[in-house]
Order: sequence, then C-alpha cells, then structure tokens
Amino acid sequence: MIDIRKNKEEFIELLTSTGREGVKEVIEDLEDMGFFTAPASAGHHLNVEGGLVQHSLNTCKAALAVWEAMKPLDPSLETEVKRNSVIIASLLHDVCKSDIYKRTTKKRKNAIGQWEDAEGYKVSYKSFPMGHGEKSVILLLCSGLVLNDDEMLAIRWHMGPWGLNMNSFEDERCYDASRKLYPLVTIIQTADGLAASIMERSSEDLEEL
Repeated sequence: MIDIRKNKEEFIELLTSTGREGVKEVIEDLEDMGFFTAPASAGHHLNVEGGLVQHSLNTCKAALAVWEAMKPLDPSLETEVKRNSVIIASLLHDVCKSDIYKRTTKKRKNAIGQWEDAEGYKVSYKSFPMGHGEKSVILLLCSGLVLNDDEMLAIRWHMGPWGLNMNSFEDERCYDASRKLYPLVTIIQTADGLAASIMERSSEDLEEL
C-alpha cells in the first residue's frame, strides 16, 4: 500500500533541498495538476493512486545510487554532474503524466481466471498533447523552474530509444549528442529503467509472463 502523504512529504523535501529557483511554484502547479495522486501508468508499473510520486522517488534513489557508484570509476562525474541536478531531473522526469490518467472501470481476470469489473485508469492526451519528455520540460519551464541544459536534456530523453521518432534523423542525432555531452542523460535513463523493471516489479507482473 502506498503512503501518499509520506511520499508527498519526502518528494517535496527532496525537491526543496536543491534550493532551485521556481521549486515552490512547481510544487503548487503539480498539486493543481493532480501529480501527487496520479498513477505511474494505466496498466503496468504502479498503476495505483499515488504511483507516480512513488515512481519518481524510486527513480531519484536509483539515480543517486548510480551517480555515487560511478564516481569511483569516473572521478570527473563529481564535478560534471551535480547532486542537485540528479535530484531535479529524476524527481521531475515524468510530470508529463500528471494529467493524462482518468479513472475508469476495466475488465480483469480474478484469481480463478474469471473476468470481473475492476477500477483502473485510461489514458487521455487531450489536456496538453505535447509528447512525453518534452512535455515535462515545457511544463516545468512554464512553472518558472530554472533548469540547466543537462537537466532539460535528461528529462527530454529519459525514455532513451523509446522516446525517439525512428523516422527522424534529427531526433537520432540530438539524442546521441545529448548522451555524449551530458552523463546525466544516461544516469536518468538508467535509473528510470531500474525503478520500473526492478524496484517496482510485482508478483503479478511475474505471473503474467
């Protein structure tokens, strides 16, 4: 069971600890958009109320762990990637999901294989159909958050190849350049995958394989 209140407090404390200009306004806007009660997905990882904040915290913890573990292997990360940037990019990478999930009733199989009605979520992009990572960046800038280049690019490309338009040569070049220029891009992408695939996997996920 997700403790929505506890997670919200932890999220706000972590984000506020960065001292970044615009954080207060971001938190207010996230509240208005429903970020703190939204699920992380409609039918996959953490598809429950409060799942999005739980996923954001998981990604942040994974990102900080990756950053700390990599520094002995590449000491340049100590100065090239700032801790506050890891926190900001990881906590805020999925704010684009704040307004896309709507409650609905779905058909699901119960423990004995029979179909039954169950509460769930559907996805609607009509509120602000601006994509995924790019939507997060735009929402944060509109809230007044001051973002560094590496933070914007880490959020934009956190889906890795899955965030690419494979028919766009420009997209491929921009993604490749971002990863080479800014290690934070790879750190956030890696942490997002670790959170979703390891930290958030459930026994139900394994049973459905």
